[in-house]
Amino acid sequence: MAWWGKLIGGAFGFMLGGPLGALLGGVLGHGLDRGMGLLGDSEELDPGARERVQTAFFTATFSIMGHLAKTDGRVSEREIALAESVIARMELSPDMRRAAIGLFIEGKAEGFPLSDVLAQFRHECHRRRSLMRMFIEIQIQAAYADGRPGPQEERLLLYICEYLGIPEYEFRHLEQLVRLQQTFSAGTRRDHGHVPQRPAAEGPTLDQAYAVLGVAPKATEVEVKRAYRRLLSQHHPDKLVSKGLPEEMMKLAAEKTHEIRRAYEAITRARAF
Repeated sequence: MAWWGKLIGGAFGFMLGGPLGALLGGVLGHGLDRGMGLLGDSEELDPGARERVQTAFFTATFSIMGHLAKTDGRVSEREIALAESVIARMELSPDMRRAAIGLFIEGKAEGFPLSDVLAQFRHECHRRRSLMRMFIEIQIQAAYADGRPGPQEERLLLYICEYLGIPEYEFRHLEQLVRLQQTFSAGTRRDHGHVPQRPAAEGPTLDQAYAVLGVAPKATEVEVKRAYRRLLSQHHPDKLVSKGLPEEMMKLAAEKTHEIRRAYEAITRARAF
């Protein structure tokens, strides 16, 4: 929570300008007029740069989540519950919780500058694909809050992916991972009563497991293991935080690694690796 403490404490040397700064500044009640600035090309960020990316990720996540929820014309109770459940799982401080809800509301407003927000988010994250993937996964979870996304929501998700440089086949893979997590994690979490829980299933089917790892059922043992290790690396919470994921979102990343492991274990049991 170091980045948030500095933000509230007034240390704005790493803060944002542009549409993300305007959104967060409006929620926090002060203006943030720093320029956008440029990040370096290194994979690891120095603390100031990392705090800036964490701020951008947090701001874009909840504002675009609100915009996505409004796409079909109304925000359902389940979509609101999903946003609240994400906040609850992150165990945000009261101040951060209020800011997240405020950003969600900002995203629902008429005239929300989606393209400008995406452009700055992409810039601030310096196109780090691991962060982009995590961002998209959270938005897919929001889209699935009240059932399978409708045509408008899906078009918007694909537009967001295109803007961030995520190809459609990768979006479909992330979608499969989110669907599996919803199917087999339901009932294992308690999100403070916000989202009705279903009895947890025992585990993924083989077809689902292969889909999660992104390999064909005829894939060799080497191909399966390679895909598994790649996905674990992409979703490793510590690695994501080092690249700018807010620490509070580590739990969301950890949930993804859990589902990836479950899929891999289902395959190894069936094939006796």
